Amino acid sequence: MRKINLLVDTILASFLVTGSVSWLYYSDRLMEFPLGVFGVALATVVLPGLSKKAANENWQGFQEDLDSALRLVFLIGVPAMLGLLLLAEPLIVSLFYYGAFTEKDVSMAGMSLMAYSFGLLGFILVKILAPAFYSRKDMKTPVRVAVIALVTNTVLNLLLIGPFAHVGLAAATSISAFVNAGLLYWYLRKQSVFSPMAGWVKLSLQIMVANIALIGFLVAANPDISEWLVFDVWQRLGWLALLVFGSILIYMVILVAVGLNPKRLLKR
Repeated sequence: MRKINLLVDTILASFLVTGSVSWLYYSDRLMEFPLGVFGVALATVVLPGLSKKAANENWQGFQEDLDSALRLVFLIGVPAMLGLLLLAEPLIVSLFYYGAFTEKDVSMAGMSLMAYSFGLLGFILVKILAPAFYSRKDMKTPVRVAVIALVTNTVLNLLLIGPFAHVGLAAATSISAFVNAGLLYWYLRKQSVFSPMAGWVKLSLQIMVANIALIGFLVAANPDISEWLVFDVWQRLGWLALLVFGSILIYMVILVAVGLNPKRLLKR
């Protein structure tokens, strides 16, 4: 579905000002990295276990595996989403601000990356929720939901392209990702296949506290975009590495400080 949405976005962006297609393309490339590393990796790990438990009709184990996977999605996906949002322009500058790439391109691609970043969590959730249907040999429901999400994306594209240009196209894609994930989750609950297990409220509070600390660090430590533009390549990469690894360290330390036990989470 995401590839089809991107194709629709590209077609519509071709009617906008010169550069719109490129701005969306560069933003999408940066979205692919966390989606591939986290979303695809988690889905690859989850599907065999769900399939085995569904085949053995071990529905308790099925729910436990799916619940654990969803907890990991929020544990990893939320900070990844915030990182993309807060470091959108620094990422664009560090990777693409060379040659014919201008300051305007940095700003425009940065805005579309921010809009895309909100959909990262939705895209990862789809990667986890869809296998819950495939493992039970239910292929029709995910396809039906994907079609609804595609129609939603198309309608939102037409509504948002006027006032927000290429950023509206990216925002429509993000919203449709949550529509997809939300419907998949609703069908799982409706079919009595999945119900959240105890501990979600506590985990949500722990994740929220850790992400507040992460946001504080990035806001305080991130140089102004005007400084990023004059940095040389090594300064850009150095600052980017500092911000990324510093964020990871702070996030993990705060999670442990508020009582999260990673081993217990993985054993669920």
